[in-house]
Amino acid sequence: MLWIPPLLFLTIFFFFPLFKIFNLAFDLRSVFERDNLQIIYRVSLFTFYQATLSTLLTFALGLPSAVLFSKFSFKGKSLLRALTAVPFMLPAVVVAAAFNSLFSYKFSSSIFQVFNLQPATFNFLLILLAHTFYNTTIVVRIVGNALAQLDPRMEASARVLGADGFRVGREIIFPLLRPALISSALLVFMFDFTSFGVILLLGGLNFATLEVEIYVRALQLPNLNLAALLSAIQLIFTLIFSMLYSRLINKMQTQSTPRFAPTRPPKTVKEKIFVGAMCGALFVFFLLPLISLPVRSLTRLEADRGQRGAVQYGLTADYYRELFVNRRGSLFYVPPVQAAVNSLGFAALTVLFSLALGHPAAYALAKPTRFEKILDPLLTLPLGASAVMMGLGFLLSFGRLIASPIFIPIAHTLVALPFVIRALQPALASVPERLRQAAATLGASPFRVWQTVDFPILSRAAASAAAFAFTVSLGEFGATLLITRPEYPTIPVAIARFLSQPGGLNYGQATAMATLLLILTTLSILIIEKMRFNNVGEW
Repeated sequence: MLWIPPLLFLTIFFFFPLFKIFNLAFDLRSVFERDNLQIIYRVSLFTFYQATLSTLLTFALGLPSAVLFSKFSFKGKSLLRALTAVPFMLPAVVVAAAFNSLFSYKFSSSIFQVFNLQPATFNFLLILLAHTFYNTTIVVRIVGNALAQLDPRMEASARVLGADGFRVGREIIFPLLRPALISSALLVFMFDFTSFGVILLLGGLNFATLEVEIYVRALQLPNLNLAALLSAIQLIFTLIFSMLYSRLINKMQTQSTPRFAPTRPPKTVKEKIFVGAMCGALFVFFLLPLISLPVRSLTRLEADRGQRGAVQYGLTADYYRELFVNRRGSLFYVPPVQAAVNSLGFAALTVLFSLALGHPAAYALAKPTRFEKILDPLLTLPLGASAVMMGLGFLLSFGRLIASPIFIPIAHTLVALPFVIRALQPALASVPERLRQAAATLGASPFRVWQTVDFPILSRAAASAAAFAFTVSLGEFGATLLITRPEYPTIPVAIARFLSQPGGLNYGQATAMATLLLILTTLSILIIEKMRFNNVGEW
């Protein structure tokens, strides 16, 4: 009975749309069309190309950062570590707007002249930097934890026996770190492989990955057969990456060992130079985009569209005031502040749906039987499907019904549900059964038992799960872009619309809305971290 609500929800809103996609994708007439095959080859090749380069660049920054955090202690370490983790929770539109504001038009023009770069090449480099900004924390966490668990006596013994640093790294450190290196590389590659918002907003339609091409073929150049075929190809690759990652993570967990060596301050000159250089590089790389966004939202650097006469450069709050103004008096205009209200409403519904569906599933998984172990992987399948693909599945499955705004929080719930279940499951499993039995023996009803025993323990975990769902809903962009109606925009969709339109006023409103979304997301992250800390302290 506990499984009926989540399984029914997944069947209607995930597996049925997935069936519609595969049914349309494997239409033999579309599969073997020459033009379709050329598009599939070109798009797949570029998707692998950009994901590979992004992963290599992420490792170039992530590996020395993992060494920094796992081996050394220094002032500001906790702050710097938190700074590298914040981007991973930020919505794609915020990251894209941040890099867009950091590398303004005039600054970009100067770079073009100095390095003789073409605008397309510069945009591609921005995409790679944004992916690195997003995913460096994955390498820091996974590889850094593995480094912290290495036994220093093994390295010391090898050096006593005459091995130099290169041989120690090749024969001892690298074999022990191989599972962590491969698993983090797979995870980073998978996120870069399915990237949509960053590529669309920083590169535009000129950089057609699988995700971008699905969006184009679904809405702008309609070819639903090709869009479905591309979705099926992407899902297959994503599931392969996910299975390989899960297998490696399970292997790492079975081989995990307690921490051997505590961190220490840098001692030699080389170590001090390394720590100082890495701290400076990380602060600059992660702090500048986050600072540039609010600064740019309060600064006028170019003329508004259609503006005549001298431009008043300098600080201004006009972009925030314009969020409430319908300047053209259009009947079809939706004020940006209404998009914020829509996003908050959709996020509230997502929290409600996620908790209502996630609680019974987490309760069943708290004490799993063979049946639960079989059904558990089904809950994480939506994470293997891209948001754009889910939006396409909704379009194919529900037709005109998709005009209803209720489908937006439903799509958000599909993404948020696995996170909510994983947040609630440990808390439910930690509730001592003997306390429930004691309360029932003393005459408490089932509701009274839940109220006095379960709820005090679950309240903080539920708050953390709700914050997760709220944050996911606020930043969701891919599926929303496909299924949203013009009269019901969300904050990410409104930001994307403003960024795609010329003029300083439109760009300023985009940065203002992105700043508000950045603040809301950061507050949600702080709530999640606070709840986690309190849970650890109490349990």
